[in-house]
Amino acid sequence: MLEKIFHLSENGTDLKTEVTGGIVTFLTMSYIIFVNPAILATFNNTGMDFNAVMVATCLSAALATVIMGLYANYPVAQAPLMGENAFFAATVVVSMGIPWQVALGAVFISGILFLILTFAKVREAILDAVPPCLKHSIAAGIGLFIAFIGLQQGGIVVSNPITMVAMGKLQSPCALLTILGVIIISVLMIRKVKGAILWGMLVSTIIALLSGMIKPDLSHGIIGALVSLPPSLSPTFLKLDIISALSVSIIPIIVVFLFMLVFDTIGTLIGVTQSAGLIKDGKLPRADRALLSDAVATTVGALLGTSTVSSYIESATGVSQGARTGLSNMVVGLLFLLALFFSPLVRLVGGGILVGGVVYNPITAPVLIIVGCLMLANLTKIQFDDYTESIPAFLTLLGIPLTYNIAYGLALGFILYPLLKLLGGKRKDVSLLVYIVAIILALGFYFKEVYFK
Repeated sequence: MLEKIFHLSENGTDLKTEVTGGIVTFLTMSYIIFVNPAILATFNNTGMDFNAVMVATCLSAALATVIMGLYANYPVAQAPLMGENAFFAATVVVSMGIPWQVALGAVFISGILFLILTFAKVREAILDAVPPCLKHSIAAGIGLFIAFIGLQQGGIVVSNPITMVAMGKLQSPCALLTILGVIIISVLMIRKVKGAILWGMLVSTIIALLSGMIKPDLSHGIIGALVSLPPSLSPTFLKLDIISALSVSIIPIIVVFLFMLVFDTIGTLIGVTQSAGLIKDGKLPRADRALLSDAVATTVGALLGTSTVSSYIESATGVSQGARTGLSNMVVGLLFLLALFFSPLVRLVGGGILVGGVVYNPITAPVLIIVGCLMLANLTKIQFDDYTESIPAFLTLLGIPLTYNIAYGLALGFILYPLLKLLGGKRKDVSLLVYIVAIILALGFYFKEVYFK
């Protein structure tokens, strides 16, 4: 049955590999279970219920991930997006004073528009039109982005008011565990141990427990430290205000939500599927199904009570372990549902360690660093002797981690690519759609800066 549904042999994988990939993907993205409600509910008192948002996060991630796996058969997990949730809470709700119910309505409408663009084949056409050099640089740029996040979560790179970033205290327990985790995973990979990343995380967890860096909450006994009943979803379920979101003043917010969603999705899909070798002849098979799955994810997420839901770059960790089909998504979806009952355990492993007011996660940080390294292999496919190709690719590569946003990095390359081709006398190398998208992106940047100063 699994072979018939997911075509495991055709994709060069098996049940054990897909299960391992799904577990690794879940563990590296499980932080969203805690981060998303923290941003949406506790950021300057937005008014949203923390527990309800946590349940909405798990349910929307599980449902959307399963849809992607069954319908598109890709190992690309879904969850509420980082960046979009911050825009939702900090800009829309807190800064602009818009009720969270109306903001959820705006997210829902952006999801509907997303569906329309998908059915009209506009998004698929954009995905196919992305030049090969940008596809390779997006994958590598996401690799740098993932590694940068890992270095931050591991306490190896910290913020600095003068240089923006600086080296952290490498003698600190978090940094030491991160470095040790990188070494352990690297050695296991060199030794060709299957499930090297998962084994590495297990060893790091044991070390963290033995050293006292993480401690289970035993206030409700041993069972209570592992299992608890899911909180109620009712405070956010179907509480979105679609009517108010249709007012003229909310239209710019809907446009920005849509802008971020379209290009975050395209960038993530290209990055993950490119690293998995799933892009054939420059195109992604079943792209329409993958994009439709993303569109449905956002609308469902808004109904449940969370911000934009879409593809997650952490899916690359599962791909690095050999996941190639939607079967791994079934594992991720199941684990998100189980997380509703095992939230104390999930918090223990993926919830992070609070040190000096900053949350670090030295258990999953090594995974992100290693996977980031693996994704840089795509750079070898870029024609660096052709400046009309290499310069846009370089800005995309650099823009993704330095702007801390996949969509922005992709947009930088997408705008510069046709411009350099045009000025370099190679205008015929670029399709009309790429020129149109570049103009839309440029206008989108201007509009965003003017309206959301």
